Amino acid sequence: MCGRFTLTASGDELASLFDLEQAPNLEPRYNIAPTQPVAVVRLDREGRRREFTLMRWGLIPSWAKDIHIGNRLINARAETLTEKPAFRTAFRRRRCLIPANGFYEWQKPTAGRKQPYFIGLPDRRPFAFAGLWEHWEGADGSVLDSCAIITTAANERVRVLHDRMPVILERTDFGDWLDPTTTPDRLFHLLRPYPFEMLIYPVSTLVNAPENDRPECIVPLASV
Repeated sequence: MCGRFTLTASGDELASLFDLEQAPNLEPRYNIAPTQPVAVVRLDREGRRREFTLMRWGLIPSWAKDIHIGNRLINARAETLTEKPAFRTAFRRRRCLIPANGFYEWQKPTAGRKQPYFIGLPDRRPFAFAGLWEHWEGADGSVLDSCAIITTAANERVRVLHDRMPVILERTDFGDWLDPTTTPDRLFHLLRPYPFEMLIYPVSTLVNAPENDRPECIVPLASV
């Protein structure tokens, strides 16, 4: 599962990682929560270049009558992408990259409240979650683009906290993932547990509340 994440990279870092023509202007985010706007990289309408945009986190299928369905669709399980009506069309045609610097998971102790952990790459560099997006139009003429993060089985490091983790794509796979002509059967091998070393440490329970979106959220607990 992935229910909170961070994006603290600079616009220049993101432009370099995702081969964007222009560096996006973003404020650092330390506690991104469902239903909030999140940064997304996708192909433009012509399918020629990558574009940066913001979308609501929580995928709203085009056929949905109520946008609140997206509150339950923040994650999409890799194993059932071709089966679930909410995700299968997006998996075929509307794949995206969701930039991040890390994410949070909670460990349930034998007693007391859950302990949050920050999880990222050892050098804290930005990376990309595998994502799906959809375009929704309401009866009142309103339009909304939304997205979900794909999850898979947790790797050995994350498994001590949770049995699921978001899919993290390698930069060399960005092109195939975004290309709508790439068929799903050629992508399943990418939806694997992250195979490399990860940085994991406990953080303050500040992150439990979405309104706490500040640097203290990612400070190691022993340093708070």
